[in-house]
Amino acid sequence: MEDLTALSEAAIGAACEVQNVLGPGFLEKVYERALQRELSSRGVTARSQAPVPVIYKGHCVGEYLADLILEDQLIIEIKCVEHLGNEQLAQTLNYLKATASPLALLINFKHSKVQVKRVIL
Repeated sequence: MEDLTALSEAAIGAACEVQNVLGPGFLEKVYERALQRELSSRGVTARSQAPVPVIYKGHCVGEYLADLILEDQLIIEIKCVEHLGNEQLAQTLNYLKATASPLALLINFKHSKVQVKRVIL
């Protein structure tokens, strides 16, 4: 869990840097690409639009696409919304259930200060 904590701290720092440079007002895809570049420059491997299969009794019954998965451990869901609500939280929790990961970050770039919510399963 220490590695995951350090990874999440690195991700939050990178998100703050992206927000400081770009500011608010762009589409989620722009922040996703910028965050992936910033993480890469910090030595963190991030897969964009990573498939997250949903398995039911050994069969794939659906698939999500996570915005970013860092080091095959930490899921990041990027939003550009006025307020993070139950819908965004539920989506992130589903990613955690499907991957059996213990932690995800829900990051909102809508305002001048980045909003980060740690989501724990």
